[in-house]
Amino acid sequence: MRPVLQLLRPQVEARIASLCVGWLGGADGALAASLEKPCRQLAGPVSRCLVEETDASGNSLAVVSDMLSGRLGDSSELVVKRCAARLLGLPPDSLREVSLREIANQFRAPSQPQVQTQSR
Repeated sequence: MRPVLQLLRPQVEARIASLCVGWLGGADGALAASLEKPCRQLAGPVSRCLVEETDASGNSLAVVSDMLSGRLGDSSELVVKRCAARLLGLPPDSLREVSLREIANQFRAPSQPQVQTQSR
């Protein structure tokens, strides 16, 4: 699945950069504009990590399915946690018990929808 994941990486990278600008810049247009370059720079290593951790997870098909549906399922959440830990210099499974949905929902404006997950 790694070749498929590599093909999806540019879209994932663009989405990460866009989410970064939106979450951090909010409604402040000037701030959002100033965050575009740093968010693009962050998106590269994050997307590479996501591809590598997805490939290593053994659940590539589930993660790709989640990506295509725009949802964060159990397999995808584990990959995100492992990447977050890796990028923060923590042991790979150190964030296993952390609820990413709760963290993400804390950063959402009240008018934005809650982060949804795909149950299996």
